[in-house]
Amino acid sequence: MSTTETAIASAEEHSAHNYHPLPVVVASAEGAWMTDVEGRRYLDMLAGYSALNFGHGNRRLIDAAKAQLERVTLTSRAFHHDRFADFCTQLAELCGMEMVLPMNTGAEAVETAVKTARKWGYRVKGLLDGTAKIIVAAGNFHGRTTTIVSFSTDHEARADFGPYTPGFEVVPYGDLTALSAAMTDNTVAVLMEPIQGEAGVLVPPPGYLAGVREMTRERNVLFIADEIQSGLGRTGRTFACEHEGVVPDMYVLGKALGGGVVPVSAVVSSAAILGVFKPGEHGSTFGGNPLACAVALEVVAMLRTGEFQERAAELGDHLHRELGLLTGGGAVEAVRGRGLWAGVDVSPTLGTGREISEKLMDRGVLVKDTHGSTIRIAPPLVISKEDLDWGLDQLRGVLAG
Repeated sequence: MSTTETAIASAEEHSAHNYHPLPVVVASAEGAWMTDVEGRRYLDMLAGYSALNFGHGNRRLIDAAKAQLERVTLTSRAFHHDRFADFCTQLAELCGMEMVLPMNTGAEAVETAVKTARKWGYRVKGLLDGTAKIIVAAGNFHGRTTTIVSFSTDHEARADFGPYTPGFEVVPYGDLTALSAAMTDNTVAVLMEPIQGEAGVLVPPPGYLAGVREMTRERNVLFIADEIQSGLGRTGRTFACEHEGVVPDMYVLGKALGGGVVPVSAVVSSAAILGVFKPGEHGSTFGGNPLACAVALEVVAMLRTGEFQERAAELGDHLHRELGLLTGGGAVEAVRGRGLWAGVDVSPTLGTGREISEKLMDRGVLVKDTHGSTIRIAPPLVISKEDLDWGLDQLRGVLAG
C-alpha cells in the first residue's frame, strides 16, 4: 500500500465516518497550494469552505499566532486578558456595530444568535416565555448541532437526530411574499445566509435582502445575517449584505475570522441587543481566548486595508466570466455566485459532483461537491490570476472528457 492508502485505511478504521473526504492526504500547504504525503502538489480551490481566505500559512497570521503562543494562550473568561478588549473593539468597528460576543465555531455562533434573539424577544419585545419564533430559509446550512438541524431541510443532516427543537418556521429562500406571510407577533428574528453556500452558492434575487431588511424593521424583528462563509472578503465586499446596501441587526461570523489558524467565531450586534445577557447566562471557556484574539486581530487589520475585498472582486469578475463561457454547450448547466465564490452545475451526463471532484483531483485541483452534480469553487483570496486560470483549464479538460 502507498503512504496515502495506508493513512486513509487507518483513518477509516479509527475515525467515525461522518465525512467522505477526497482520497488525498495533505502534508503541507502554502498560499493556494497544498502538497500531499507523496509529494504531489494540488491547487486548493476550496479554501476550507472560506476559512482560508488569506491562504495557507499566511505569514502575518502565523507570526501573530507564534508571538501569542509565547505569552499566554488561555485564561478562560474567568479573568481578563490583554488582547480581548482590542479584539472586541476592532471587530465591532469593522462591522459598524457596538458589541461582540466571541465563541469558537460557526455552529456555536449560530446557537448564540438564536439564544440572543429569543432573550431579546422576551426581555425587550415583551413576548411571553416560550413563544418566540425564528424564521429561516429552506436550503439553509447553519451548522450541525441538534437545534440547528431541527430547522434544516437537508434530509442527511436532519434524519435520526430527533426529537427536534421547536420554535422555527421555514420559508422558501428568495420569496418575500412567503416571508411576510410567515411573520407573526411572536416572530423575533429572521435568520438567513446572504448567499447560501452548502445549497450550491445560491444568490438571492436582486432586492431580496433589502426587502428582508425593510420588512424586519417594520415588524420589529431582528435580521440575523449568517456571514460565516460569505463574509470577510469572500464576495468582493467585507460582507455579502453590502452588495444590497443592507446592514443587518446581527452578524454571525466564523471561518475566515480565525484565518485558518485557530477556530474563532463571533456574534456582532448593537448594545441594545447583546446587552440582554447577564453574567452566567451564556459563555464558552475558549471563546475569545488570547490566541484566538491575536489571530483575529490580524485578520481584522488585513481586512481594514480593503485589498483582499478588491482582489476578490477583480478575480471574481474574471472567474465568473470564464465560467460563464462554459455554459450553453451542454457540459455546464448553470453557474452562480459572487466574488471568488461559485457553484457550478455540471451536466449529470458527465458524472456526479463527487466524480467531477475526483477527476479534478487527478489533475491537481481540489474542489468539493454538493447536491448532485454541483461543485463549489472558492479559492483563497491570495490566489494568483495565473494559478486561477490554470485551475480553470483543468476544469475545462475534465468537462471535455
